[in-house]
Parts: sequence; C-alpha cells; structure tokens
Amino acid sequence: MKRREFIAIIGSAGLWPLAAFAQEPIPVVGFLNNATPEAYAPFVAAFKKGLAQAGYVDGQNVAIEYRWGHFAASQSSDLANELVQRKASVLVASGGDQIIQAARAATTTVPIVVLVGNDPVETGLVQSVKKPGGNITGVSVFAVQLVPKRLELARELAANAKAIAFLENPTNPNAKTDRNEFVATAEKVGQPVATLAAATEEETDAAFVNLAQRQMGAVIVQSDPFFNNVTQRLVELAARYSVPVIFPRREFVIAGGLISYGSSLSEAYRQAGIYTGRVLKGDKAGDLPFLFPTKFELVVNLKTAKALGIKIPTSILLLADEAVE
Repeated sequence: MKRREFIAIIGSAGLWPLAAFAQEPIPVVGFLNNATPEAYAPFVAAFKKGLAQAGYVDGQNVAIEYRWGHFAASQSSDLANELVQRKASVLVASGGDQIIQAARAATTTVPIVVLVGNDPVETGLVQSVKKPGGNITGVSVFAVQLVPKRLELARELAANAKAIAFLENPTNPNAKTDRNEFVATAEKVGQPVATLAAATEEETDAAFVNLAQRQMGAVIVQSDPFFNNVTQRLVELAARYSVPVIFPRREFVIAGGLISYGSSLSEAYRQAGIYTGRVLKGDKAGDLPFLFPTKFELVVNLKTAKALGIKIPTSILLLADEAVE
C-alpha cells in the first residue's frame, strides 16, 4: 500500500467516531396545542426561553415538533397519537382540556407537561399537587378565584351600570364553575348580572350585539384558550360598542383592550419550558410538583380609556402593575 493511501485511510478512520456522534438523534419535544400558531406565538417564545434556561435550544440539542388543533376537537386524538408515534421524548399539551385529555389517552409512558386552567387534582388529572404520580406534571393558571376581583374592577369602572355581563365559552370545562363564582359574588354585593356564551367568532359577534341591546355596563371575559385566539376581535368589538371589558390576560391590553387582571400566561409557558428541560435531563414527570401562579398582574391601557371616554378610578391606577400609554 502506498504511503499516501495509508495516511488517507488512517485519517478517515479517525473521523468515524466524530461522524457517528454528529449523526446521533437529538430528543424530540412534541408541542400539542388546540389553538393556532399565530395566536400563541408569544407563548411559544416564552416556552422556548424556559427550555433554553434548562439547557436546551431548538435546532441544536433538541427538536420541537408542533401540532396545532385549530379548535377542531375531532383532530385532538390523531395529533397526540402522531407525536407519540414520532417517538417524542416529552409531550407538551396546552390550549384546553380536550387536547390535554387526548395527550393523556395517547400514552401512559411518554412524560407529559401540561398547562391547565383548573385544579388538576379536582379534575382527576393527577393524584396530588406535590407528587402528581404517573407520567404527567405541569403548570396551572387556575383562574376561578380571580373572578370576584374582576367583578370588583368592573363595578369600579362602571359604577352606574344596570348590569354586568360575563362572557364564557360553554365548551370550556371550567365555564360552569366560573359562572357560578361570578353569580354568587354578584349576589353578595347586590349586582345585577347576565351571562353570555360564545365558542366561535360568529357567536362572539352576536354576544356583543346582545350586550349592547341589553345595555350591559361592562363585560368580564372568561379565561379561555378560544378567547386568547380571538384577542384582536374582542378588542375591536369592545371599541365598536364602547363597553369597558375586563380581560384575563395582559396580552389583551397590549393589543388595545382596556384592562386585565390575571396571572401571566407567558410566565406559565416559560415554567413549562423549564419543566420540559428537567424531564429531558431525567427527572420523572410524576415526581415534579404542579406549579401555580404566585403573582397576579393588573394592567391598564390609558390610551384605550381615553378613546372610550372612561376615567380610570385612582383606586385602580394605584394598584396597577403596568399602565400602557
């Protein structure tokens, strides 16, 4: 063998382990959401931030595969099963109870990190908050206890209102609980109220026509993935009918809504990203305690208030965490 050929063979042999290492597959995170990528873009960014804080960067040492339900409930099971068949190392399920239950039904072995808007023990999702057990853990943005505060804000904004409306998504498993809390709180303070329902864009339009006809003084929007998906539409309807609306998330106010009170959904997704990273590193999902919000933020849009001709009470301004101008 010629010396040059021998050196070439030895040199290429030295690259074999390197090549083998480069071709090793990276873990796949299956991101399952019932809404649309456009509406949830900021929350995906927050999730990626948390994942990076845990040491994983999409496209480098982890690959995220997305499945978006576009609110087609019939597709939930198929989307979840696709990600399981794709050999995802972790499933991340959010955007409503339907998609979470689909992920749960698809596998009992693949770890699942969920984002829920309820008490995961009360709904039977996990055994306990501190030690969920099984293959599920996650973050809850449990919101029912915030309904009384939102009603209080609505009453301050519309002190002379004949009635205050609660806009709910009837397909949300928490709708009944939220509605009952709203009605019970209103009864305690003698506030006349009404409930309106919407699960589609057309029904949302109709709900605002209804509240205008019934001369509702203010509206409280339920914390719900569908309403997150139609943020801009809700803001436009509130402006069209000149009605003060209390939203559940900061993102509505940034989009032009009047006021919001609730936990940070972006922070919840960041925490879910961190948990996903921990699972990828070897932590068992069932050993990771469920996380709950520790802070609630009040955000006011002063520009919108001016456009609506509403003077924000000093009591609200003093409590506001953020004032958008």
